[in-house]
Amino acid sequence: MAAAEAHRVIVYGGKGALGSKCVEYFKTKRWWVASIDIVANEEANANVLVKMSESFNEQADKVTSDVSLLLGEQKVDAILCVAGGWAGGSAKAKSLYKNCDLMLKQSVWTSIISSHLATKHLKEGGLLTLAGAKAALSGTSGMVAYGMAKASVHQLCQSLSGDNSGLPSGSAAVAILPTHVPQNKTVPKDVIMPGAGNKRQRVGQLLYRLLNVRSAVRDADLVAQQQQQANS
Repeated sequence: MAAAEAHRVIVYGGKGALGSKCVEYFKTKRWWVASIDIVANEEANANVLVKMSESFNEQADKVTSDVSLLLGEQKVDAILCVAGGWAGGSAKAKSLYKNCDLMLKQSVWTSIISSHLATKHLKEGGLLTLAGAKAALSGTSGMVAYGMAKASVHQLCQSLSGDNSGLPSGSAAVAILPTHVPQNKTVPKDVIMPGAGNKRQRVGQLLYRLLNVRSAVRDADLVAQQQQQANS
């Protein structure tokens, strides 16, 4: 009997704090995992390295081309975009322009690229997740750049839910909304935030369970269709 086809997932931001936990968790479930990031994740089966650039077109084209070369005709079950960052500051802050540029690159650029990759490489019935933020559901006067970027991600996710979004048939786009601002971004790197690793691990578990639920629903729908065809 032929071996079952391996499940495949792309983690955009796979070397970051949350992304590393997602890669680690899906590997324990024997999934094939590809990481997209500026630094390789040694635990991943494959890596696509992002070249830092001031040009969105240049960066997006390079990542898209490299992923196409990696996958060829193979499709993936999920694309998990967990890239992002945090920056504070009001509209009066001297760092406003710099922070806006950074937040757009870390959250919006990565989400747009992930969405386009999903139109090319996601299986029918697959899952695309983007990283939003609960705080960005309303005004964020003390962190303008962060809130603006995350609100853009929310809008993108809503647009992807439309019939003409370009995503494969039966697929879903979901934004995860953390309920707290990642304060660990503001503390020294050698300071350990209690429980942070466990919380990130739970996000990976949640995404894995969501994929299992969607897979079970697809299988049930397929069985129902086959029975209907047999009875017709």
